[in-house]
Amino acid sequence: MTTTTGPPPARSTPVALALGRGLLTGGVAGGSLAALVVGVVVEEVPLFVTGLVLPFAYGLLLFLAGKPRQTREAAVVPRTALAVVESLHAAESAMSDRPVRFDLTVAPDEGPAFRVGFTQDINVVDLPDYRPGGVLVVRYPPDRPWLVRIVKRPTPEWEERAAGARLDSAPGAVRVSAPAEVRGVGFVGFLGLLLGVAAVVLLFRVDLFERGAADPPSAPGSADVSASAAPTVSTTWSTRVVSAGSGVVVLGPGQSFRSEGELRRAVDSLTAEKDSRAAITVVVREELLSVAFSPTGGKTPAFDPLELPYERIPALVEEARSGLGVHDPQSWQLIADRLAGSLTIRISVTGPEGTGLLEADVEGRVLRRTPAR
Repeated sequence: MTTTTGPPPARSTPVALALGRGLLTGGVAGGSLAALVVGVVVEEVPLFVTGLVLPFAYGLLLFLAGKPRQTREAAVVPRTALAVVESLHAAESAMSDRPVRFDLTVAPDEGPAFRVGFTQDINVVDLPDYRPGGVLVVRYPPDRPWLVRIVKRPTPEWEERAAGARLDSAPGAVRVSAPAEVRGVGFVGFLGLLLGVAAVVLLFRVDLFERGAADPPSAPGSADVSASAAPTVSTTWSTRVVSAGSGVVVLGPGQSFRSEGELRRAVDSLTAEKDSRAAITVVVREELLSVAFSPTGGKTPAFDPLELPYERIPALVEEARSGLGVHDPQSWQLIADRLAGSLTIRISVTGPEGTGLLEADVEGRVLRRTPAR
């Protein structure tokens, strides 16, 4: 069987809607994080609770708003086709299901062949069945061909076709992928995050500045470090701020908390100056760490941030980025807290397909995966 190549399947993207949602999502993320930190610093319980509740309320709103689109997409009959494996790469993982990055040439019965890259979890026992040059059966929505998935148990008819098919490779020029416009949402989301943080800080600037002015400075040479110490800058971090109720570390350009040991060093730098290391929440993004410390005598469930499985966190973030159906991750966020009882780590990853969620325990064991929808 031979294939013909041509322009990739047509696609359309509501750019304005995507950018607007990216700006709003960034604003909610930045506003909720700032509300948590500022709420602890100025001891405003309603503000702190708002920071906790706002992301969940926004997530519910997005879910309800996305139901009509999900209904329309579910009504589209997926197309089944043959595909040849151009290349594949299996990521290292301790799990039995490993994320495998595939590069395929898909040959529909009607229409030109096209190239596509995607990631799909494959059981380690089945990995020998997938090899370059092998013919597979795939399924994809015709209006979004970049969401192709391998059919692991095809019908006998398609299995027989795959066994006897010989497919030609399609050139890279006919590769399909998620619309390029959607990838620009990451920058808009970051802008929204900054605006959200700025809005909360400006609203409570009087309380923040009055509290900073009321705290007496530390005596020179004293071993006790003032809880309201001014921001310090080091060669590793662009900004490190420690206050009575919170600590924030912002990495410099080109750095990431996914780097081995980076997160542990940053948390150590924040907790070293605290008499009590109990934290209410630890929030981590690519270049931002925020720790909300428990006030003295506070009744909010807290934990020692040094209990977190730092050696497992980079692998958990990478697993969330590659194994939750988000093919082009734009942002990720880790939240650790004990608000539900036991210490839980939740890692969310956002991309064009939506938001996926991975939950792990204090040992770094994965408890639950919720793929993007």
